[in-house]
Amino acid sequence: MLICGVDEAGRGPLIGSVFTAAVILDPARPIVGLADSKKLSEARRAALALEIKEKALAWHIAHASAAEIDQLNIFQATMLAMVRAVDGLAIPPGKVLIDGNKIPKTLTLPAEAIVKGDAKVQEISAASILAKTARDAEMIALDALHPQYGFARHKGYPTAEHMKALAQHGALAEHRRSFGPVRLQLAAEQGSLF
Repeated sequence: MLICGVDEAGRGPLIGSVFTAAVILDPARPIVGLADSKKLSEARRAALALEIKEKALAWHIAHASAAEIDQLNIFQATMLAMVRAVDGLAIPPGKVLIDGNKIPKTLTLPAEAIVKGDAKVQEISAASILAKTARDAEMIALDALHPQYGFARHKGYPTAEHMKALAQHGALAEHRRSFGPVRLQLAAEQGSLF
């Protein structure tokens, strides 16, 4: 039976999409060094992401936009992106293993949620690496457009640097309006208009 691993990246940041990936590994082409993406260096993640894309039987990266996050909430948007990742696979898996403790209600395949799955299951580790590198790529692209925010460094998380930039330069179209610090900034901006 083909096992597909699913994981997400970018639930906590104040800006941009939440990314998910689904991966079916090829047992005949093992990948050495798969681990939870958070425990790998940026360079190691990038190298492994290329190897996963080359060797996996199937993989797909999906996302839900900041607008979808604001409309649905971050949890529901993550579930939607997970279903998109699985649905995008060229080969349907027999079972889906998802990092965490929740399974998307709209997923039509047999599935199991595994807490800390990105450290226990190779397919989930591979998915975590693809999701994280895709999410980071979005932040690096955004950093090129808006260097004053420092997205390449903090990846959109609510660091002191990001909060200062938000206060100085205001919220961008890509900021998640439903997240507290962004909502407060928008309220402050509107207050200063009157």
